[in-house]
Amino acid sequence: MEQPTPQKTARQKLIESIADAGSKAFDPDATEGSRVQARHEFDNVIQRQANHIKTLNLIPALNTLIRPGQVQPWLRAKLKDILAVVPLRPDGVRSTLEFVFAVHPSSTVKLSEAATPQKRGANITHEALELASRLVSVAPSSVPPESWFSGISPQLLQLLDGGEGQELVKAAAYIIGFGVLGRKVSGAPGTAGWRFFAEPMLSCIKPPPGASRDGLGTDSEEIVDLSSEKILVQADMLATALRRLHSLVGSHPNPGLCRRLLSPLLLPLWSLSSWPDAQLFLAERICTPALELLRVHLKLTSSLDTLLPLIHNLGYMGGWDKQNPEWVYARTKQGELQIVGTTRMVGRTGAAPHQISLDQIDQKIPRIMELITSSFSDADISAAFLDLLGRWLQSARTLKTSDVIIKQEKEDEQDPLSQLTEVKLLQAMMDKFPEKLASQPKHILGLVSQVLGSSEVATSDEDDVTGVALSLLNMVITVPGFQKSRVDPDVLQPIETSLDLLSRGDSPEISKTARNLSLLLRYRDEIDNFSESTTAPTDRQIEDRKTYNLAISYISQPDSPPPVKMEGLSLISDLIVSKSPILDIPAILVLMSSLTSDSEDYINLQAIKIFTLIASKHPKAVTKELLDHYIDPKETATVDTRLRFGEALLQVIERLGETFTGETARQVGDALLAIAGRRGRRPKTEAKQARDEHRRQQKVKEAEKVWEGPVPDVSDSEEGEDVPDKERERNAILSKIVEGWESHRGTEDVRVRASALSILGNAVETNVAGLGPAVVSAGVDMAVSILQLEIEPEKGILRRAAVMFVMAFLNALDQARQLGRRLGFGLAAQEDLMRTLRYVAETDVDGLVRQHANDVTESLEDWQMIRLLPEGGSIGGGLGGGGGKGMGSGLTKLAGLDFDIEKPASTSEGIGLLPRVEEIE
Repeated sequence: MEQPTPQKTARQKLIESIADAGSKAFDPDATEGSRVQARHEFDNVIQRQANHIKTLNLIPALNTLIRPGQVQPWLRAKLKDILAVVPLRPDGVRSTLEFVFAVHPSSTVKLSEAATPQKRGANITHEALELASRLVSVAPSSVPPESWFSGISPQLLQLLDGGEGQELVKAAAYIIGFGVLGRKVSGAPGTAGWRFFAEPMLSCIKPPPGASRDGLGTDSEEIVDLSSEKILVQADMLATALRRLHSLVGSHPNPGLCRRLLSPLLLPLWSLSSWPDAQLFLAERICTPALELLRVHLKLTSSLDTLLPLIHNLGYMGGWDKQNPEWVYARTKQGELQIVGTTRMVGRTGAAPHQISLDQIDQKIPRIMELITSSFSDADISAAFLDLLGRWLQSARTLKTSDVIIKQEKEDEQDPLSQLTEVKLLQAMMDKFPEKLASQPKHILGLVSQVLGSSEVATSDEDDVTGVALSLLNMVITVPGFQKSRVDPDVLQPIETSLDLLSRGDSPEISKTARNLSLLLRYRDEIDNFSESTTAPTDRQIEDRKTYNLAISYISQPDSPPPVKMEGLSLISDLIVSKSPILDIPAILVLMSSLTSDSEDYINLQAIKIFTLIASKHPKAVTKELLDHYIDPKETATVDTRLRFGEALLQVIERLGETFTGETARQVGDALLAIAGRRGRRPKTEAKQARDEHRRQQKVKEAEKVWEGPVPDVSDSEEGEDVPDKERERNAILSKIVEGWESHRGTEDVRVRASALSILGNAVETNVAGLGPAVVSAGVDMAVSILQLEIEPEKGILRRAAVMFVMAFLNALDQARQLGRRLGFGLAAQEDLMRTLRYVAETDVDGLVRQHANDVTESLEDWQMIRLLPEGGSIGGGLGGGGGKGMGSGLTKLAGLDFDIEKPASTSEGIGLLPRVEEIE
């Protein structure tokens, strides 16, 4: 009886239809007329994949067809072009992302994840995200950048809104930040990437110059009321732009990109975040995201150049021209915020609309004080205070010394409301943190000396300026730690002279204050016994301490967004490179360990870099910290966390190089041998496994009771139709291997064992002499035993590491021989090792293990010949593909034999002697 033909899956049908239609459409031997009709049919086959699910089927079908040997070369080139422009389809970006996250080797952990795309979240790794970013953000050569970015930007910005889940928000932020805006060719202002990604967000928060005239939007009414305001950005557009920018900045670790995006928005973000009388819904949609963005910007650019514009524009309401803004933020009838043009109203009234009131200024002052306290250093606060004070003193003197102000001077005068605002802020700063203002006594005393030494003060002790100057002087000289002996005499002399004059003045209050300050200043050093005090810190130590504290606060605050944490790590790195003495190395190591345990990949990479920087000066402390987390004696860390610490340990060993020796190398070697060995036990893990297995069996019994028999397996019900039998069988084998990696009955995880053996091999190749013969010999014995005894399929990665360890040892011996170094030990039991490698190369079930074993066997044979050469010689191209001296000069000497064919025959009394071979004991 004829066997029924197996039913083809949907994916196989799609692959065949694309291949058949494509062969007809692009066959170079067919006539032009038939190709045109066939090409129309081929386009229909491709375009029929219109919805989300069908696009996910189209990508793997095309990916299968472009493999070498699947279709004709001319059709393969056409299919590659079609696959390259898949992101331009309406759902192409998300489909591409999900396909990459589903099939990338670093993302697939379970059978279900390896066989089907992720629909409810994804196991997104850094490697998969990098690949997806390259596929989406780099335009193919056949598509202009403008067309490419205009096609993918709406899709990525929609993912950035958060409606598809936080994982895809992070993915979209990574692609936009690194792939598009992080590249000079697409992320610089004026490029296509900047126009389609950055400008739509920035222009909805701060309209560009001329927007009030040209218009970002149009009035909705057919009849335009010229007396009303023109709406430039509607409330929903403003809220969406803030939300997208907040998602991009909050999910992206690049401080430089954050500065480029947020620097033009300093004043708009301040105005939106401090909007007076904001109701709850307005605070959630506008004020809160604006405030968080402003905090990020201030922490990344906390300098006087950032603080002064905030202080001088406390009442900013919008626009580019402070005196006559062309647009402002305004409330709608529903209580939301929108951006409106002011050209119509200014033209009719001649006055600036929407001017802030004094009551609203009073609401903004506490908020600016909170931002100043949390985001700026004492030096910046003191400098800003002096700037405000200088402006106020100049204004006060102008009013005192001139009764008549000419028209030109009046036009140059500052706005009275702005003057009053700055005076209020000046008073608030003096009341809020006088100790911060006194942190820079040199600058304040210089200003006081200039004020008190002027002729106006000397002749008019009733001046308000005099009272402020005396208050500042009192604030400085009464702060703990002030020393008169450290003040510049050129600054101090005018102050003492002015105090003497004011103490004899007519005003009782000012004369008494001046007299008290004069006495305090005269005997200030005698009040505190500074002879017993410690040496004052230098200016560099003070600055380093501020930088260190700022960096620790950026890193350790739980609500710090990724760019702020990266900025803190960058500050720590700079202090380490500059060898600052204020660094607390144990505290930094603990902090970096916590980041490596819990943070994202880009944070981990920066933390690992800091480990390597510290290791140059503190190798023992760094390796001990890393080993404690890598060994995980309390059994609290996950496998991924331990592998991250293993990666950090590997880079530290490579950084140490020849200095990886002594007690540090011995401890690292012993720990790696213990982890890689077969005898490692984890009792807590074993107890947890027993509990989990007991619960699993209980659930199975309950399910069998409900089903009244064995529970049917429906795990493949969704993808069974689309997965061929060979692929299903392959996935089952992979699933079994992956499950075999995990710890069983309390043994060490196979992945961690392979990692430890690989790190040990790298350490051997880095400095074999530093590890010593005991560790290296034990490592070789372990590698041989693994190859002989642990032959299960799931132990393939462990056997690969064992073979590569032997290769690393051979390379280390060859390198030492070429450099003429005597190690005091070598490779023993070579014949047993050779037999083991040859057997593994022929019988192992893992293809990579067989290939590695063949390579190491050849290298071992070469090494046996190399041992016959003198020190400093090599054979062939060296071991492991490395360069060597080669054999161009021929065989010249053999170890143990006094034989040299290049040396001329010795002569005795003119009689030539024949060469002879003599064995030497």
